[in-house]
Amino acid sequence: MKRPKPTDFGCLVRPKQPNGVGLGRTKPTDFGCLVRPRPEGRVAVVPSLLSADPGALRRDAAALASGGARWISLDVMDGHFVPNLTYGPAVLKALRRRGGLLLDAHLMVDDPEKYGPAFAEAGADWVIFHLEACPRPRPLLRRLRGMGVGVGLAVKPATPASKLIPFLPDIDLALIMTVEPGFGAQAFLPAMLRKIRAVRKAIDASGRRVWLQVDGGIYVHTGALAAGAGADSLVAGSGVFGAKDPVAAMRAIRKAAQSAFEKRTM
Repeated sequence: MKRPKPTDFGCLVRPKQPNGVGLGRTKPTDFGCLVRPRPEGRVAVVPSLLSADPGALRRDAAALASGGARWISLDVMDGHFVPNLTYGPAVLKALRRRGGLLLDAHLMVDDPEKYGPAFAEAGADWVIFHLEACPRPRPLLRRLRGMGVGVGLAVKPATPASKLIPFLPDIDLALIMTVEPGFGAQAFLPAMLRKIRAVRKAIDASGRRVWLQVDGGIYVHTGALAAGAGADSLVAGSGVFGAKDPVAAMRAIRKAAQSAFEKRTM
């Protein structure tokens, strides 16, 4: 099989800083290049390390990478925006040293202007922050993009799609929370399917290649529901790490979601 070119998957190569120092990944990924992929019809299942063993994050990430994972999510919580407290940039940097995995930093913090650049410097491929914490996000989005990372905006369940849609031209990823952020193992909120459909419709109408990610309560059944509504990036924590065989669980979610995503266009 011919090795794909960087353009075969609509990939974006992370630029270097002016001094020539790279901003992160040093090993090839499954996409055949040192790149951050754009959506192109394949559903990505993104294991969330919030549900992994906190004392063995690198081990758990490596096991999933060996089983076919190419993108993982780090849930960053400050104890203020949400009640839980999790990781700092040093954790992401340690995971980055392993190589071979795409990393997104989902910032559930009160001050994304402070922490967003720190996670970009630590080597995140995407930095995602909440619209509720930064109601005028464009300056921060521009700053982060200038640092060479993908940028995303997230919204809580109570925030309507109409608040997120105007920023689609400015982002690489739109994240819809399908639970209240802060803790893992919560039940998927079916009412969010309508929001997913609305944002998918807006993305398709824009002609832009923006990931539509969902996070919260993703298992085989709910992953298929979200993908059927138009999501193409599914963050799964307990649905992967809570299973006896996390790799098999990840693959089962991906298979069901891909089938549902393809059926929506038939």
